[in-house]
Amino acid sequence: MPNTSSLLLRPTPLLNFGNPYIERLVTDRNWRALPERERIGAAYDFVRNEIAFGYNEGDELPASRVLADGIGQCNTKSTLLMALLRAAGVPCRFHGFTIDKALQRGAISGLAYRLAPRRIIHSWVEVWYEGRWVNLEGFILDADYLGSLQRRFPGAKRFCGYGAATPDLSAPPVEWRGQDTFIQKDGIVDDFGTFDDPDAFYARHGSNLGGLKRWLFAHVVRHWMNDNVARVRAGRW
Repeated sequence: MPNTSSLLLRPTPLLNFGNPYIERLVTDRNWRALPERERIGAAYDFVRNEIAFGYNEGDELPASRVLADGIGQCNTKSTLLMALLRAAGVPCRFHGFTIDKALQRGAISGLAYRLAPRRIIHSWVEVWYEGRWVNLEGFILDADYLGSLQRRFPGAKRFCGYGAATPDLSAPPVEWRGQDTFIQKDGIVDDFGTFDDPDAFYARHGSNLGGLKRWLFAHVVRHWMNDNVARVRAGRW
């Protein structure tokens, strides 16, 4: 276990797993009683498929808010997954990046695409498992949304768009099998390294939008984006 294991299990304002709704979820599903591999898989599968791919008001939301929203993207899903893992006693940390916004084309379009910065803040979760760090990113797109992409682009190999950047859209490594999972890795531009928690990352690097752009995104644009994502998921392209 890493020397900083106590730091990698603690709550923070964003990783607020003491929240009663998060505690109830972990307790009701009895995740703490599972073997470690199944514990990780249960939290991972929940965030991947029970929290649908979609756009929240911003990146720096506490885990309890992401859970209440029922949707998330890379950064907000990372926060929720970390909170659930720590609540279940699994050490984890945050890895920050930027991605090229081209991988979002299709999932977002028009004004939303123009408002987005060229390099978008991105993250994944690293979990301490069997004496090594395992990278978890494949939880971003829920199975229904990913399945719709695969039906629209049958047999596609290298693919960039609609929230995916992967060398093989037909079989991306998104299932938890005790190894790294990825769905947007091929879109990475900058690597900011690892942080004990998302709070530390956002304190240093900020988030994707500010000022008027942030207000427009939170109150108008993201709703257009989520409507578009819902159409993709339903196959109504």
